[in-house]
Amino acid sequence: MKALIQKVSKASVEVEGKIVGEINRGILVFLGIEKGDDDKDISYIVDKTVNLRIFESDAGKLDYSVTDKEGELLIVSQFTLCADCRNGRRPDFGSAAPPKEALEIYEKTLNLFKATGLKTQSGQFRAYMQITLINDGPVTILIESPKKYDK
Repeated sequence: MKALIQKVSKASVEVEGKIVGEINRGILVFLGIEKGDDDKDISYIVDKTVNLRIFESDAGKLDYSVTDKEGELLIVSQFTLCADCRNGRRPDFGSAAPPKEALEIYEKTLNLFKATGLKTQSGQFRAYMQITLINDGPVTILIESPKKYDK
């Protein structure tokens, strides 16, 4: 599982001209779900995301997490994070979980993010979405759950 996180001042997701999710200061999470991802991957990604210290202290150091700052979360499924671009010119999405499996993992992940108590909004699974965001910093970080052979 991969999570591309961006610290944002605000962000929103629009589907067919309607806003389906929006947040103020917090983290926008693009979530790539791969074949074989399970509850351990979900827990790892959620824990790492909500506790990663990417918010500045008064001293200008990255000392606070989104949890510390009581920020907000916007979770967007994005299978393109699973792309392998090492060969040829067309991305290979062979490692992406099939839609039915991915939806189940996405919903579990979304529920675990909501269980943190932080305001959590989401995109719409398998929809064509338009994302608007103001990246704060900018701070953009890729988090990957441990590889299957590391578990």
